Amino acid sequence: MSLKTDRRKFLQTSAVAGLGYWITGGLEAAESRSPNEQIQIACIGVGGKGQSDVSNVSKFGKIIALCDVDATILEPQVKVYKVDHNFSDFREMLDKLGDRVDAVTVSTPDHNHAVAAAKAMKMGKHVYCQKPLTHSIWEARRLAEIAREKGVATQMGNQHTAHPAMRKAAYQVKAGQLGTVKEVHVWTNRPVWPQGEERPATKPVPSTLNWDAWIGCAPFRPYAEGYHPFKWRGWWDFGTGALGDMACHTCNLPFMALNMRDPISVVAECAEHNGDSYPPRSKITFEFPKLGDRAAFTLYWYDGGNLPERHLFEGVTITTKSDDGKVIPPPAISGVLLIGDKAKMYAAGDYAEQGTEIVGDVEPMNANYPRSPGHEKEWFNAMRDPKKPAMSNFPDYSGPLTETILLGNLAVYKRGKVEWDPINLKPLNDPSLEKIVRPTYREGYEI
Repeated sequence: MSLKTDRRKFLQTSAVAGLGYWITGGLEAAESRSPNEQIQIACIGVGGKGQSDVSNVSKFGKIIALCDVDATILEPQVKVYKVDHNFSDFREMLDKLGDRVDAVTVSTPDHNHAVAAAKAMKMGKHVYCQKPLTHSIWEARRLAEIAREKGVATQMGNQHTAHPAMRKAAYQVKAGQLGTVKEVHVWTNRPVWPQGEERPATKPVPSTLNWDAWIGCAPFRPYAEGYHPFKWRGWWDFGTGALGDMACHTCNLPFMALNMRDPISVVAECAEHNGDSYPPRSKITFEFPKLGDRAAFTLYWYDGGNLPERHLFEGVTITTKSDDGKVIPPPAISGVLLIGDKAKMYAAGDYAEQGTEIVGDVEPMNANYPRSPGHEKEWFNAMRDPKKPAMSNFPDYSGPLTETILLGNLAVYKRGKVEWDPINLKPLNDPSLEKIVRPTYREGYEI
């Protein structure tokens, strides 16, 4: 039996033997610190959100390798985790370490999520990938397929999927708290990075940066200071704009509550743009048909200072506070408003973390909802027991969620309406958009 197969079988069966992590409905088993029993983790991207991702997963396994294109970011983390294996190219890391790795985290800019996650899963690795799961719609579908084919444990980094307040609110809606939901409004204060700009001036590549690896699968362009390490989010080749950056968080509640998948059309209202940088603001309208027990409904997305009309919040009393302590009435900086035929629900903040309120002549429901042992821990539990996948796994949750969200960017690119075939991932009224649905990749990268 190969080392890879042997390790995976051991890690899955060890939970049954009492060596694993979480036991549903009971006390947690002691986590083994034996080197042979620990899950061995390689981390791709260790700066920004990647730094906290490495820290979080290190509580449940052993970090054996780190990868980052920027040596100034990589070297401090190498010292913290005392790893012997560090790389600037994830392909080299995975090819060299092979069967020594059980699980991989991917915390790179959006454009490299899919190529890194796909390579790891095809090698039989469990994968945790930051949000949005992918840079394109087709990639989201493909990662879900690979995860199912390989039987690996997966999870996207929309960490508040695990939070009780958000789950409780979602399951109240599922149980009929609001009646039939017809409208959903979601808004954000993003972007907080430049959008709608021309490319910055070319500059020499810093000696500490592997620029070719940073570009990865995207079309090559010269180095400039307007990309790494943060402003890449506003460029079509690298990021997914305000929608892609935050909707995996702010749309999480309605997705969980309404099975928010398979929209049939989307319309964007936004400023002109050059197809290179996202526009500074947009309003996007998604139409969802009836699906099973779910009634048809409309989702409205707002970013860049756009907000829902104030009259929609009539009766809402909940307020939030800004960083300087200023009280902000709704619509606050970000949030969700679900409007049903019996009542409406306001969830304040990106994750419903600033409170929820139900407005209407209804009694609050005591809906049952699945409790979580913790976001990252769900992923490790799934490695031990494949029958208990993490909520935000690729095939069932984060893949479909990402498909839905990124459809909005098709309409932004077009600056108009896109009729959509959600089963075959086809823009019905504009075949030219297929290059955004499924991009081409630089040589040496594939999915």
